[in-house]
Amino acid sequence: MGDNGKGIKQAGRIEVSGLERVYRVPGQPPVAALKDCSLVVEEGKLTVLVGPSGCGKSTLASILAGYDTPTAGSCLINGHPIKGPGRDRLMVFQETALWPWMTVMQNAVFGPKVSGALDRRRAEEHALGLLEKVGLKDFRDKYPAQLSGGMQRRAELCRALVNEPQIMILDEPFRGLDVMTRELMQEYLVRLYEESGMTMLFITAEIEEALFLADRILVMTNLPGTIKKVLTVDLPRPRDLSVLSSPRYLQIKGEVMEALYEEGAKTFGKLKNAFNLLGSCQTDSEPAGHGQ
Repeated sequence: MGDNGKGIKQAGRIEVSGLERVYRVPGQPPVAALKDCSLVVEEGKLTVLVGPSGCGKSTLASILAGYDTPTAGSCLINGHPIKGPGRDRLMVFQETALWPWMTVMQNAVFGPKVSGALDRRRAEEHALGLLEKVGLKDFRDKYPAQLSGGMQRRAELCRALVNEPQIMILDEPFRGLDVMTRELMQEYLVRLYEESGMTMLFITAEIEEALFLADRILVMTNLPGTIKKVLTVDLPRPRDLSVLSSPRYLQIKGEVMEALYEEGAKTFGKLKNAFNLLGSCQTDSEPAGHGQ
């Protein structure tokens, strides 16, 4: 794979075509999480997948990471079918996945140590450099329980990046953090991305987060999820929080909000119909003379 201009030779490409995922449980109707879902995540780009809660975003992430299998359709990494988890991609989950009995440094070098990709000295040097970039160098000998939530998320980013994957898949990694910590984490991620140039797929339900991070935004529909709209975020890089007040930011935000509002209105309409039906059933079941 060629150099991306930043000295990084690890930037992968994701191609998804006609993807479907249907969950079947005996005695229950099937649930379609994804239907006719097609997308491209370009090499060296930070693509953000945004959609309403429960639209199949995490299902798609699990399939791309190799932890789940689609019912139909194709998923390719650099032109090759996904056949399970691989060293070419890593996933950062919604909840912390640090080993509680290991220090920050031990967690960071665990992947290269197990895979043999780097010797111990090189792995520690690489990890230390990443920890320094996110302000955790002085906390390398601490255990996860001794860190704040934001510090744990930074440590997890370092643990993923030290493996130098071609693709990073981040499934709402900052969910649950307070607003200030979340914004700081977004800036850390943008800085790490801009320095590495690797391919990232970031999943979120937050419009502002999507706009601040993305080169491209993929808007998903409600369940069963598919791609409703693709938008290019042509905000300048290096990027900082000042872009949030730019006219172009507000213009793109309006487009994303419009697409998501349409999906929200559909869900609200279904709920309203369900409540109306429930009320009608309750009225029909009331005995004659009720309320007299």
